[in-house]
Amino acid sequence: MKKVPVIIDCDPGHDDAVMLMLAVGSGLFDIKAITTSAGNQTQEKTLKNALRLKTLLAIDTPIYKGSDKPLFRNLIIADQVHGEMGMDGPILPEPVITPESLSAIEAIAKILTESSEKITIVPTGPLTNIATFLLAYPHLKPRIERISMMGGGAFRGNMTPTAEFNIYVDPEAAAIVFQSGVPITMCGLDVTHKALVFQEDIERFRSIGNRTGQVIAELMDFFSIFYRKERPELDGGAALHDPCAIAWLIDPSMFQSKACYVDVEVTGKLTAGTTVVDFFDVLKKTPNAEVVYDIDREKYIQLIYDSVLGLP
Repeated sequence: MKKVPVIIDCDPGHDDAVMLMLAVGSGLFDIKAITTSAGNQTQEKTLKNALRLKTLLAIDTPIYKGSDKPLFRNLIIADQVHGEMGMDGPILPEPVITPESLSAIEAIAKILTESSEKITIVPTGPLTNIATFLLAYPHLKPRIERISMMGGGAFRGNMTPTAEFNIYVDPEAAAIVFQSGVPITMCGLDVTHKALVFQEDIERFRSIGNRTGQVIAELMDFFSIFYRKERPELDGGAALHDPCAIAWLIDPSMFQSKACYVDVEVTGKLTAGTTVVDFFDVLKKTPNAEVVYDIDREKYIQLIYDSVLGLP
């Protein structure tokens, strides 16, 4: 089976780490590059975490440093969720490898230019790198097969009542991406707050017995602290957001989705960073995103489990 060529743009991050484990462990993707965004923590820390994960997973995928801050705003981080280092919990060695010399934006352009086939881009953090690339290299848009992203939400937020973190951090970048004309799959809070990992799932990962299984369990131990305290409506589950963007590419049948027109609010006093999803087709505009809103949770966790089984 031919592997799907992808570029993964992430801000590791606990759920970004699990997303990378799924992408690598599934064996279904030709990961051309990992680019890092500032979001869950600063660029310095998310880049270091990506290098740690590259070492843990024993992959040779090149890693490229992305933007240090949003297009026009000061950086907001999620250390209340992800901790001081952005991936707190397991003790991982300091990386001895280094990122590539090209910037993330230059690397994306080079990969798309040289590829004989279209590339899918998987962003799971703020969309600063992707928007910057689209502005700098608009002629390369046709080389993108799809953007499968984690971010936004049709009916709820987690930074404000209506704005999700990744979009809230850089709404101007998100607006550029949604208006780009590139096919988009949006895995927002509507689906990711159903993509829950519970304590019994964590223990299953721990019982695998390999290093990655231990790391994912320790990541989820820490990650769950915030959710059990701050999101009691999830009944003890932690929302495993970012792997949805990869899982949808693997098996979209485990999800439910709807083609919708989506725009991003950039100026609202109460609503900045909101993905305005025309779920009921009020505007009669051509849909620009496949909005994912439901998931087979058990199948999702099993997919991640099966992927971690084959990792170091």
